[in-house]
Amino acid sequence: MAQADRAARFEAEISEDAVLPFSVPALHVRGRVIRLGTVVDEILRRHEFPVPVSRLLGEALVLTALLGSSLKFTGRFVLQTRSDGIVDFLVSDYEVPGKLRGYCRYDAEKLAGHMDEDLSPGLLMGEGHLAFTVDQGSDMQQYQGIVPLEGESLAEVAQNYFRQSEQIPTRIRLAASEIYMPSPLAGTPAEKVWRAGGIVAQYLPKSGGLGETETYGFVGGQDDYHAADGGANTDSWTEAASFIDTVEDHELLDPMVPPERLLYRLFHERGVRVFDKAAIGVHCRCSRERIGGILKQFDDRERDDMTEDGVIRVKCEFCARTYEFDPSNII
Repeated sequence: MAQADRAARFEAEISEDAVLPFSVPALHVRGRVIRLGTVVDEILRRHEFPVPVSRLLGEALVLTALLGSSLKFTGRFVLQTRSDGIVDFLVSDYEVPGKLRGYCRYDAEKLAGHMDEDLSPGLLMGEGHLAFTVDQGSDMQQYQGIVPLEGESLAEVAQNYFRQSEQIPTRIRLAASEIYMPSPLAGTPAEKVWRAGGIVAQYLPKSGGLGETETYGFVGGQDDYHAADGGANTDSWTEAASFIDTVEDHELLDPMVPPERLLYRLFHERGVRVFDKAAIGVHCRCSRERIGGILKQFDDRERDDMTEDGVIRVKCEFCARTYEFDPSNII
């Protein structure tokens, strides 16, 4: 591999699996950009969902990481949908710092009946609702916002939430797809991998200046955000939103377009500032000890009903790992 190619691949690798906060002070805009690499590939490969379903889950993982990574405290951000669609249940969560996981359930018969159609996220989800939940731990009250699944994409649904519930002008772009990545080994064919990316921008004219070490969040309430009070109609927000609307899927997915370069393309005339990246990794909260503790809560008869071929098998839907237990050793 040529030196230039190696340098480009290295730049791509350090730009993946991280969230990059930014601000455009001249437009009163703050936001985040993310590109998921091995993280989204690992999660989606575990489940082996059909491509349209994997793409939807990939976009949900991006949205969850974009919003969850902005939490100012130790806790979890959970995105969940329930609907009558082909994908009737979807959940992804982000645990501070940088722990991401996701799962969805789909109806294979319904999916087979639509394979000849353009399966948009809106069609996959159908009618139902999207819930955002912020869990700050057992000693703190949960915050939850709910919005109907209205729109042709998950990004549209999320924008509706911020407009209706938080009164914050927001633009979101999400993308997930399989792409071919060049192999680092000469003579080795390119490999097909999942990649996902996204950008969120919000208009926050009353907020104070954003220092290089300051953290901020997109999820919370108007006290945190200083809602824009009709700012969606201002020239600044109109300009910023028009820039975000020009973002193409390939710009969010192309490993040779680092997030910093994308932001420069969008806002260089206005002056864009970037801050420290936050790393994202795959993490599941399941463990043998945790599941064993749950099984102990069942009586002997109930555990007998769970036993097959002399063992109790429990599969974690998030990480697809299967645990086996000897019923006689569960005390």
